[in-house]
Amino acid sequence: MWPFAPLSPFASFGSLLARLPSQCAVCRAWPSRPVCDACVARFAPPVARCGGCALPVPDGVSRCGECVKNPPPLDACLAACTYAWPWPDAIAAFKFRGEAGWASPFATLLRSAPWVEPALEAGDIVLPMPLARGRLRERGFNQAHELARRLAPTKTDATLLLRTRETPAQSGLSRAERLRNLRGAFAVEPLRAHKLRGRRVVLVDDVMTSGASIFTAAEVLRQAGAAHVTAIVLARTDPPR
Repeated sequence: MWPFAPLSPFASFGSLLARLPSQCAVCRAWPSRPVCDACVARFAPPVARCGGCALPVPDGVSRCGECVKNPPPLDACLAACTYAWPWPDAIAAFKFRGEAGWASPFATLLRSAPWVEPALEAGDIVLPMPLARGRLRERGFNQAHELARRLAPTKTDATLLLRTRETPAQSGLSRAERLRNLRGAFAVEPLRAHKLRGRRVVLVDDVMTSGASIFTAAEVLRQAGAAHVTAIVLARTDPPR
């Protein structure tokens, strides 16, 4: 039996996860990376995904039916893994328990996903999905910014795309309701909007659920003149069965 254990015993060591040698937080292999190669191969295998929303699709299919019918404002959407065990607990530790040490292993996991490296190289600007001020104060850091600056430190700009207001909880809402909920929630810094004109932009976030937040932000970037927008997310939730 594979000796996997819950991530919670390692929760207090989040700040040490970027150091080597280390112990794999999933299978406890030692010495190892914070998430070992065997666990990445087992729990984040390459999966055929829709180029518009990163949902799984059959091999040979480039776009899901919904994205063909209602094309999102993205040229590409890439995800490293499915939002399923063991990733939710680790992502929660990263986002909500102040364990910023997860940023480096998660960035490595992102870079290992197909097409992510070429997208980062082709991008002119890398933008983390912004947090509203209240959530930023509560968490102490923006997890998307921590990922972005490890993926592309010289291209990351954390002040160009802004979150203008808090929004009510998105859980339980349909995709259309989430999009309405987010209307006006993002804006481009007006004095620097010219930096987007004709540029290739990469949006970075940790988890993509319905896509409403990323689609809304991408639309704002399009309106500001971005020529190409790619979204890169750590984890993508599967549709309900």
